[in-house]
Amino acid sequence: MVGPYKGLFERPGAKAFVLAGFIGRMPMSMLGVGIILLISTLSDNFATAGAVAAVSNLAFAVAAPMSGRLADRFGQGRVIAPIAVLNALALTALMLLAGSELPEWTLYAAGLVVGATSLSIGSMVRARWSALYGGSGRLHAAFAFESVVDEVCFVTGPALVTVLATAVNPYTGLIVALACMLSGSLVLASQRATQPPVQAVRTTSGSPILIPGIALLACVSLALGAIFGSVDLITVAFADEHGIKWAAGFLLASFAGGSMVSGLWFGSRIWRISLRARFVRALALFSVGLVPIMFIDVPWLMAAAMFLAGFAISPTLITCFSLTERMVPPSLLTEGMAWISTAIGLGVALGSWAGGHLTETYGASSAYGFSVCAAFAAVIVGIGGSGLLRLPAAPSPSET
Repeated sequence: MVGPYKGLFERPGAKAFVLAGFIGRMPMSMLGVGIILLISTLSDNFATAGAVAAVSNLAFAVAAPMSGRLADRFGQGRVIAPIAVLNALALTALMLLAGSELPEWTLYAAGLVVGATSLSIGSMVRARWSALYGGSGRLHAAFAFESVVDEVCFVTGPALVTVLATAVNPYTGLIVALACMLSGSLVLASQRATQPPVQAVRTTSGSPILIPGIALLACVSLALGAIFGSVDLITVAFADEHGIKWAAGFLLASFAGGSMVSGLWFGSRIWRISLRARFVRALALFSVGLVPIMFIDVPWLMAAAMFLAGFAISPTLITCFSLTERMVPPSLLTEGMAWISTAIGLGVALGSWAGGHLTETYGASSAYGFSVCAAFAAVIVGIGGSGLLRLPAAPSPSET
């Protein structure tokens, strides 16, 4: 590690929780695509596949702040393990039901439980970084690194689950996702020394979502999630239309790959402009970068376009989580981070549902129009409400 990343892992336990968090976080990029591949392969119905994925993401969106609040109140170590075990059982049930002759509603029920018991591991890892480096310039580099870890998951996860589901059998990708979730979560739960200290709640706000700036960030994150959810499903259909369904994961990996590259660069810089300015500029760049994917019908050109479109993802998410960390009281930090993940999850649910129905009706290329519209909605909301994101002067240029 060089530049701002140098010495980031010198604190005891930092490497261990980062590695555990990486493994436990892999399913976030595998579950949606894995569920879509499993159900669409067995039923040949993208609408049902997208709807089940949407139900799962919707349940995650509702439940994630609750698990975050429990982690703030009782400590991550006491909360992660039992929820992870329940999630493993629910995902196993979903896979068994997908291959059965039982009514379709059972898939939705299982998907709901899978989402409700999915942990926001990224939020919990970021809360650990905040406990280590809160108030210092290193937190910017730590959040940038976490965004890169997210994108590594999104580069490798979709490709891995697609190859496993198409080359081995439709269940294998989800089985690997289950193994990663359970092992990573249990190892993270065992690392009590680096978990954020349990603090008494000293705020009367009730929940971080009632803070105007956090509510605005959640609205923008909702639109971002709609982009991610719709692009995931539509890209699988795009590859299927071109007879290369096996390549869907690699197309999605291009999208995340652009974000990973930009995340490394973004985190290595000492910024002189404010977090608020970085946030709205990254949003605007993201919306413009997505436009070409509506007009491309050649797979290799699509991969290049998605790589370029992904360049603004990491800067947007890094600044979003940094703004959240600055605006949320320490006693509600994990819950505050979880609300952003919740909004993204809710958007992913909306995007999966809309993407499935639009793809069935109009085809993949036209359905990408929904993703572009969601991007421009994020820009309008983000810029229009940017006054709510003004922060007090920070002690270092890298924190403002």
